Amino acid sequence: MAACPRKRRHSMVVPYNSPWASSLHADLLLLVAWRLLDGDLMDYVRLRAVCKNWRYATICPRGRGITDSRFHPRRWMMLPEGHGLHPGHYKLGGFVRFLNLDTGTLVRVKLPLFKNHCILDSVNGLLLLQRDEDSAILLLNPFTSDITELPPLSTLLTQVVKQSEITVGLCYCYLLKHGMSTAVFCNNDGTTTVMIILHHLSQLAYATSQDKQWIMASWDLPLNMKALSCQGKLYLVQYPASHGSQVLQIDPPLQVGSPPPRPKLIATCPTNKLVYGYHLVECDSNILLVCHTDDSRSPILIYNLENITAGRFTPVRSIGKHALFLGERSLSVSSKALPTIMAETVVYKEPREHRFVQYHLGTGNWSEPVDECGIYGYSPGPHSLIQHIITCCIRRAWYVISFYLALFSCYQLIIIVHRIILFRSHANMFSFCPYRNKGLIYSEAEAYKPGWLTWKVKRKFRHWVQFSHN
Repeated sequence: MAACPRKRRHSMVVPYNSPWASSLHADLLLLVAWRLLDGDLMDYVRLRAVCKNWRYATICPRGRGITDSRFHPRRWMMLPEGHGLHPGHYKLGGFVRFLNLDTGTLVRVKLPLFKNHCILDSVNGLLLLQRDEDSAILLLNPFTSDITELPPLSTLLTQVVKQSEITVGLCYCYLLKHGMSTAVFCNNDGTTTVMIILHHLSQLAYATSQDKQWIMASWDLPLNMKALSCQGKLYLVQYPASHGSQVLQIDPPLQVGSPPPRPKLIATCPTNKLVYGYHLVECDSNILLVCHTDDSRSPILIYNLENITAGRFTPVRSIGKHALFLGERSLSVSSKALPTIMAETVVYKEPREHRFVQYHLGTGNWSEPVDECGIYGYSPGPHSLIQHIITCCIRRAWYVISFYLALFSCYQLIIIVHRIILFRSHANMFSFCPYRNKGLIYSEAEAYKPGWLTWKVKRKFRHWVQFSHN
């Protein structure tokens, strides 16, 4: 029996100088390009790759990836690889994968900086990195490879010691590198201003790309605040109290080099509107406040922050094709591109039972977001996409109780903190430092195993802060 001849597939690749592409009017091309850039930076990059004329007619994002906020890669999430493959692992070959939370697109980017850098935080798709050798801070656009260098984090040490009670035995490695919220503001003169909230110090530090050191703001922040960065500003909501819950806004400095203005009160939530749970999340260019109305497992309520500031407490009835993942970092995910995600749902860790639950806004039903073995078992696998996203919402690594640090004197603590910040810690100090993520997918059982988040690379501390873009 004769084999059937294979049909040759015709190539659909557009020629380097396609006639129809070259004839497109420049104004129309720019209009399409800016529309694409409003949605996703990678769509804009693909448009420029069609032909030489289109590339020459549009602005190159390289060199503008940080100073021009239009070229920030919003809505991209660094995909946790699992199996201990943290960024910089030799088996990854210097590559890191990113997932688009709106389109489901997966891209692979080569980032050799992870050989001697670690991630502290991310904002608007930009990575906040720290260099191992001197604790210098870098702001990196992973898709354009643009870098802005900021002062070393060690310049905060003296100010932290002066403004804090170090005798209580707090580990400043944890205070400085975990529980932080970052905002990036691009000034018209090309400089970049970065504001960092150190939650466990209730302090805000700021610096520009022209500064030599970080500076602590002269004012303190309220305790027990959840923060969200949006368009260069920081929004904070206070933990519900008997007098209500306040929503604050921190604007970027008015002038380059000047301190940020004091937090501005933009809304107060009455006790009957926000009683339990408080999360800020950006969804479809809107900032949403997610909460409960009482201490029991009541239906989850979602308010639009814009309506709250106007005094209107009308709950949001629908979030469309999105699902909200709440945690130390909260995300909105489109179910249109990611079919394993259920629309109109809220996934979070129930604070009383400490279990991950899923609430459907339309029906009011509660369910498990993933199978119990997957999220609560040891070394679970294969992993669902929901587990990858839950892992990214766990922004702050678990830490060992710092009681043992109280055994050290004030002078010894300063020496220990200085070594930790510069990543010069000795192995016998690891037990006093925060657990660090090894590049594993989150599991309740694995999370409480000793040493799950601690490991050493080239005799230095390595950690993995799960990273995503709003």
